[in-house]
Amino acid sequence: MKELLKFITCGSVDDGKSTLIGHMLYDAKLLFADQAQSLILDSKVGSRGGAIDYSLLLDGLMAEREQGITIDVAYRYFTTENRSFIVADTPGHEEYTRNMAVGASFADLAVILVDATQGILVQTRRHARICALMGIRYFVFAVNKMDLAGYDKKKFHMLSRDIENLAEDLDLYNVKIIPVSATEGDNVTKKSESMDWYEGETLLSYLETVDVSRDKVEEGFVLPVQRVCRPSHDFRGFAGEVEAGEVSVGDEVTILPSKETAKVSKILNTDKEVHDASVGMPVTICLDKEIDVSRGCVISKDTHIHVTTLFTAKLLWMDDTQLVEGKSFMIKLGTQMLPATVISIEYKIDVNTGEHIPIKNVSKNEIVKCDIALAKEAVFDTFLKHRALGEFILIDRVTNMTSACGVVEHHLRRGENLTWQQLDITRDVRSAKMGQTPKTIWFTGLSGAGKSTIANAVEKQLSVQGKYTMLLDGDNIRMGINRNLGFEEKDRIENIRRVSEVSKLMNDAGLIVLTSFISPYKSDRRKAKEIIGEGEFIEVYVSTPIEECERRDIKGLYKKARNGEIPNFTGVNSPYEAPENPDIVVDTSTMSLEETVAYVMEKLEKLL
Repeated sequence: MKELLKFITCGSVDDGKSTLIGHMLYDAKLLFADQAQSLILDSKVGSRGGAIDYSLLLDGLMAEREQGITIDVAYRYFTTENRSFIVADTPGHEEYTRNMAVGASFADLAVILVDATQGILVQTRRHARICALMGIRYFVFAVNKMDLAGYDKKKFHMLSRDIENLAEDLDLYNVKIIPVSATEGDNVTKKSESMDWYEGETLLSYLETVDVSRDKVEEGFVLPVQRVCRPSHDFRGFAGEVEAGEVSVGDEVTILPSKETAKVSKILNTDKEVHDASVGMPVTICLDKEIDVSRGCVISKDTHIHVTTLFTAKLLWMDDTQLVEGKSFMIKLGTQMLPATVISIEYKIDVNTGEHIPIKNVSKNEIVKCDIALAKEAVFDTFLKHRALGEFILIDRVTNMTSACGVVEHHLRRGENLTWQQLDITRDVRSAKMGQTPKTIWFTGLSGAGKSTIANAVEKQLSVQGKYTMLLDGDNIRMGINRNLGFEEKDRIENIRRVSEVSKLMNDAGLIVLTSFISPYKSDRRKAKEIIGEGEFIEVYVSTPIEECERRDIKGLYKKARNGEIPNFTGVNSPYEAPENPDIVVDTSTMSLEETVAYVMEKLEKLL
């Protein structure tokens, strides 16, 4: 089988990416007869006056042809006498940067186009940084539209110096610069007669010969487990793709995160038993003894991989909403999927200068360095050491959309130096002594809905029943432990996180905790439930309509918010996301306080 090269084409809008690859396929006679004929016919109604429009080979969407830009990633497979290729033609427009990042994540080499008439643009720099972020180490800068620049040698050399400076700023490796004309075919597949001053290779010739395998050797053996195979009672295997190194039957391996060891008793490649497995092979490994292994675990040998909860990362933010400190996501890291929180944002990287700019809110298409905390210990490594265990995506927990992609830079030692101290007097001992089951009753709703009033009355009823309780009220908490927090999104997230941790500690003390907080975001209430515990969290939604809350306006807050005196006020200029499946729902606009409390107590009898 011929060696495979996976590469990406990128750069700014209208730099000629699709045209370049289309011309390469056409000149190299890598098209079927019907494809070539269709291209000629489609070009007759195009924008080139009947001349062949090579970009049509890759821009397949109607919107792409109408606008003359690439929107989605177009993948093409082709092969020459010397090599096989998969190329991802990616969009240049800033709006579709996330699509470009998807293409970059699979590639070994990047072909970055630079318009000879415009030079290096902001999007050119952004794409180069994203490619470097995604681990691409081989770059070809194709200086395109040399025909429009009059095939000017001085112009090319001037742009070459700019590209060399960019490569130095970004620490790019293995950089090749080639002058081309995508529309005329100069230096694409054959040497240009109009640029006889250029003595280097054509683009296709370079792609056929470049060796991208030298930097791919990773330390030790690594296999992230994708699934556990248990077709019968006497067979248990762990399936996955070998991401680094090799393993043989009889080798001792370490299972992470448990760090237990075992010997390989059998290796299956599809349905065939083999003695060895190496990089790129999909295999099923059997061990010589029973060990708790599940999806997300890693089978390793002769390598040190981190098992901890904290790391520093660089990420590309791709969501329309801003990223703030304290925001929680699901992280896809290797074959693991678990909750994660961006606990701090150190700085963003200016795409033009490379300057590190301190920020707290991250906007779409910005590249930032941040610290991430995982909900539990997970297996990962730095991206430079093990690519498969060092790249990740962040998934929005409400929309389920991919919000960011990133790479692990290094682990944080404080995550490894902490050990949970086991105590002799446990939660069970304390709760048994009090004769009750600790729970957190979480009242949520708009300001003025009646949360505090109901929570206070419910606590009285529980006290009469002999229960040991503690009420945490939003205003009271903000006058004490959370007095340093404001009302911006990141502050609200941290406010709820702290309250959740305090509630958990009080539950551990055996108490029944009642909390009264607006807690407007679904993601924050979900995170609170995770911290406190799925079975210990009772959500009470006080669903009083905003019209009734505003009519009461006991504290005069709605009036101030309407007058612009209070920014970020929930229900007026900041959203409230209603619970989807609360345990208890009450509406104080249709029930008296006595009726509401009686209803809540009736429901709590089954939950406490």
